[in-house]
Amino acid sequence: MEAAETALTAIGIFAFALSGALMAVRKDMDVVGMFVLAAITAVGGGALRDLLLGLPPAALRSSWWWILIALATAVVFFFHLAVDRLRRAVLVCDAAGLAVFCTTSTTIAHQVGMGPAESVLIGAIGGCAGGVLRDVLAGEIPSVLRKGTTLYVLPALLGCAIVVAVRSAGYEGVTAMIGASILIIILRLLSLWRGWQAPSPKASRG
Repeated sequence: MEAAETALTAIGIFAFALSGALMAVRKDMDVVGMFVLAAITAVGGGALRDLLLGLPPAALRSSWWWILIALATAVVFFFHLAVDRLRRAVLVCDAAGLAVFCTTSTTIAHQVGMGPAESVLIGAIGGCAGGVLRDVLAGEIPSVLRKGTTLYVLPALLGCAIVVAVRSAGYEGVTAMIGASILIIILRLLSLWRGWQAPSPKASRG
């Protein structure tokens, strides 16, 4: 499981960094702005999770994360048109990253003694906050909060809740993480394929 988790984490970090760097290109930022948005997207959620839990940020203890972020920035800098055409592949990697960050963040929160609701919240923050910070820095309403966005937060919350429920029932945490990760990936990809969106209020007719 540790090897699989490491691989998924690497895929997620790289995919998140790609999305951040691509956002910077769309906003006409230079290479510094590209790296900053790539980094905040890739490690921002985990860093916020660790700060909320009073833990040393994992991003400061994993030098290979920054190598992946720099590599993703370089790839987008030189080949951003090609990367943009591979958006479907990036979205699949993003779903995998969302899954592993949500489940690991929930597990960490539960292990340090957080309650069920708090663990679910921390898990969702670990998986989603990086993208929110990216959009805020780019001067946009966060995509996960905008009307018309395919489901992102809801699969994350459901997966986190499953991790907490299984762990609270006394079952092995690894099993919970695997099952919840698969569920998050499936729901996220189905929402992209079918265009599923969270309910929103009807527009006012004035």
